[in-house]
Amino acid sequence: MARHTRTAVLATGALLAAVTLAACSNDDPTGTDNSTDQSTTSIAADVNQADVMFAQMMIPHHQQAIEMSDILLANDAAMTEVATLAEEIKAAQGPEIDTLNGWLTEWGVDSSAPMDHGDMSSDDGMMSDEDLAELESASGAEVNRLFLEQMIMHHEGAIAMAQEQVDNGQNADAIALAEDIIATQEAEIATMGSILGTLSDTTG
Repeated sequence: MARHTRTAVLATGALLAAVTLAACSNDDPTGTDNSTDQSTTSIAADVNQADVMFAQMMIPHHQQAIEMSDILLANDAAMTEVATLAEEIKAAQGPEIDTLNGWLTEWGVDSSAPMDHGDMSSDDGMMSDEDLAELESASGAEVNRLFLEQMIMHHEGAIAMAQEQVDNGQNADAIALAEDIIATQEAEIATMGSILGTLSDTTG
């Protein structure tokens, strides 16, 4: 009889342990209990807040770089070297925006309402409305100089944001993209600096 009682106690203890373990494994690390948000709970271990912030901030940042490039390309005074650079920026950053939006959707974040320009500042390399208006109204060699100066600042902001992701992010794909952004935009800054030097020599 005592043997049966001991067996029952052990079985009960094992059951309680299993229930407790199951409850712990089902804990939502986001602090919410939303059964419809399966994408967040399924990959939460691979994503942290730095990853989400990187994607949310880089989307409008890239969008503005494309806007600046379009302004330059619409200007008849755009130099061939500068126009080529603007096309390369658009070709690289357009697909990256799609990738970032896709990640936000996978992560259960509302990608239809990412941060807009107002959520960022010149510290992030963002141009103000006045800066964009100045670029749009520039003519002659001035439009090339202004585009290059603004885009260098813009790229420096993106590199700082990407480095923040490399240092603090958790998602491997997002970190890899951030590293690629750093390498690409550092190279583009060097190219833009070289073109600016040529412009200075010509106007000087």
